Amino acid sequence: MKRSSLVALCLAAALVAPAPASAETLDNNSVITLTSAGLGDEAIVAKIKASTPNFELSTDQLLTLKAKGVSSRVIAAMIEASNPKAAAPQSSTTSPDPMIPHPAGVYLFADQREAAHMVRIDATVTNQAKTGGIFGYALTGGIASMSIKAAIQNDTARVQTAITTPVFYFFFDESNQSTQGTVATWASGTAATVTSPSEFTLIELIKKSGRREARVGSMNIGGAKTGVMDKDRLAFTYELIRPGVFKVTPSATLKPGEYGFIYSLAGGGANGALTARIFDFSIKG
Repeated sequence: MKRSSLVALCLAAALVAPAPASAETLDNNSVITLTSAGLGDEAIVAKIKASTPNFELSTDQLLTLKAKGVSSRVIAAMIEASNPKAAAPQSSTTSPDPMIPHPAGVYLFADQREAAHMVRIDATVTNQAKTGGIFGYALTGGIASMSIKAAIQNDTARVQTAITTPVFYFFFDESNQSTQGTVATWASGTAATVTSPSEFTLIELIKKSGRREARVGSMNIGGAKTGVMDKDRLAFTYELIRPGVFKVTPSATLKPGEYGFIYSLAGGGANGALTARIFDFSIKG
């Protein structure tokens, strides 16, 4: 075949070949037509996703669509196509709004009128396990109890407030999709699975020279007890704000002093005391 004839044939083929189709525009009537044809929800939803939306979605129009047999699934796809999802809000460590994502952790709500914000409380890890009452324990042959204490550094907490009925927010992994699977905040003992404030205990810390202590067990001739003693527990209430976020409030006014939410005692005695993690704070006088 001559070169000129080959070129002419290619040009002719290009002229008759269909042009690439652009995305079709769909409106309410298009969807009603597809529904009436019995195309099925799956196919109609796929068509909506592949097309340019030009839907009218007022309340009256939605009722009309439903009356014409358009399914709820297809209507939802129309609404979604017409309203692209807004960008997810950025995570914050200071926003006073609990609906805003925060990294997992315990936060003090600091309500200072014109500058309300949240303060993240970092967990303080126990650096010593101490015993108390050992002389009485030895003197009575174990009849008197010996207490086991978890000690943390410094005689006051970094986070302080003058509010005697403070409000706290607990953000767990479920509250922030971007941080799920990261357990650095809770990684101690079995704490990687913490999902509720009910797994914490609010306690008052005893100030000592250069440290603070919490009683986390006792031992006598009858056996050993692990965990915070009932008389040392301070009651608090909590409510679910949204999945993974809880508002926590002490049940009674707190006097000036040192406090903390303690959890993760993996084991008994001194070994258990050394695994404690305490989210500590101070009530200023």
